[in-house]
Amino acid sequence: MNSLAKASRKSAPHSVSPNRRRVGLLLLLPLIFAVLFSAAYPAAYLALTSISKSTMGKPFISWVGLNNFVSALQGDFAWSLTRTALFAIPTSLVQLILGVAIAVLLNSKMRFRSLGRTLLLLPLMSPPVMVGIAWRVMLHPTGGFVSRTLGQFAWLHTPSSFLGEMPWAILSIAAADTWQWTPFIVILVYAALQTLPAEFEEAARIDGAGYPRILFAVQLPLLAPALIAIYLLKLILSFKTFDLVYVLTSGGPGAETSLSSYKIWQTLFQDFNLGMASAQTLLLCLIVTLITLPVTWWHRRIQRTASL
Repeated sequence: MNSLAKASRKSAPHSVSPNRRRVGLLLLLPLIFAVLFSAAYPAAYLALTSISKSTMGKPFISWVGLNNFVSALQGDFAWSLTRTALFAIPTSLVQLILGVAIAVLLNSKMRFRSLGRTLLLLPLMSPPVMVGIAWRVMLHPTGGFVSRTLGQFAWLHTPSSFLGEMPWAILSIAAADTWQWTPFIVILVYAALQTLPAEFEEAARIDGAGYPRILFAVQLPLLAPALIAIYLLKLILSFKTFDLVYVLTSGGPGAETSLSSYKIWQTLFQDFNLGMASAQTLLLCLIVTLITLPVTWWHRRIQRTASL
């Protein structure tokens, strides 16, 4: 019995002393304060200002309940949410398709792969404001690169203001956004391609499959969870597009390119309406959540299928 008792005492987990618990809690305190300061406090402040009449200089003048949300949905902000969704969803999809195509080329045994990977980093490393300025210069009606090139091929007979006419204005923003963010998708897809097991490709080659069939029947199905996650990430980034709108069109012509982030900026820094801007921010978060939920569900379903 004594031996059994000793064995049970040895096998029993050691209890943590109160002093060690206190030390652990003290070590966690900086992390807890950092989370409260950087996440919980701004979220609570945003929620409280959204149900109040607040300005930049004088917050919490009075409590208005849901009036800010109702006013936002009845005004131009509702249309900006629609424009943002119509911009973000197809733009992210086009960038994903381009990113997959370029990553597949870089993954093949093509020459100058190292140079191609280096050049791809240039748009990604450029600040968004500089990207907007560069595209504004290229799209200038008279001396821009795009106008001169189209004029040389006789595709453009008179100077055209790409940034002042619809649908060219929103398409110009989409083109600049694609130029900037496609390399980011290429890097992620290229990294995912490197993690694929070589056994599946070798088995397909033994069966006589060419590379196009290997790509569509082996590699892309294996990459499906990663591709959906990349699309979800880029979709969220597209909903936050602000810099390109600010530099290229300033929301024009009229308010046709006034995406949600730019509209929130106008409400806060031009109208100084902090309460309305907070309500618009929460509405944007809600719309992004509702749109990304099906993509998240699809991602989880494909992950479960792939793990079977």
